[in-house]
Amino acid sequence: MNEVQRHHKILSLLKQHQVIDVLSFTDKFNVSPATARRDIAKLDEQGKLRKIRNGAERIEEIKSKWSPLNIVTTDHYDEKSRIAIQAAQLCSPGDSVVINCGSTAFLLGQKLCNTNIQIVTNYFPLASYLIEEDHDDVILIGGQYNKAQSIFLNPALNTLLGYAGNWMFTSGKGLTEKGLYKTDMLTAVTEQQMLDQIDKLVVVVDSSKVGYRTGMLFCPVTKIDILVTGKNADPNIINAIEKQGTQVILV
Repeated sequence: MNEVQRHHKILSLLKQHQVIDVLSFTDKFNVSPATARRDIAKLDEQGKLRKIRNGAERIEEIKSKWSPLNIVTTDHYDEKSRIAIQAAQLCSPGDSVVINCGSTAFLLGQKLCNTNIQIVTNYFPLASYLIEEDHDDVILIGGQYNKAQSIFLNPALNTLLGYAGNWMFTSGKGLTEKGLYKTDMLTAVTEQQMLDQIDKLVVVVDSSKVGYRTGMLFCPVTKIDILVTGKNADPNIINAIEKQGTQVILV
């Protein structure tokens, strides 16, 4: 595990625990106390955690919400942009593609805009962007508008059975060898209705989410056909995912 991967894991641990001591770092990552302190010091300088006596403390951040107008300010923008480029290359002219909500999903939609691809989405910012940019084939899945998530939700069963797609691209808050996790249950249940309607499921998550488990299990790894993530993702988890038959693309 290199330094960047350790830093991702340290920050993931601090999402779960307010404070972690140096001993926990050394045991978890099999590194010396000096290396652990050096990692903590670097992350402290970057403002990603607070260095305390014999350990580190999570910094509670109030982040400005990204939007299509300030997408470049989203966390891990460069990596998410590479993921979107790679994911877009999976599609062929004439394909029907389901894209769910999130910053990586929006970037993917930008890459597919004005191509010969039908885009099915319940994500209002993406639909608005595609319509504004005169994308020829947009299907907006209806339902009640959820302002907090900027999506349309319809919890009624079988409402999405009329839709089908060659690809479904989705993200989540965490991914382990067990599967993909999402924190918004209503959103997840709505998306789960589409799983049997598409040919291939592609998960697009940045490497900071690999190894992080939170919320509900959206789907097991065996349901994921392709994973596109960053090259700094935890290699042990990536290997475990590949062994279950999922194709992994690192960018």
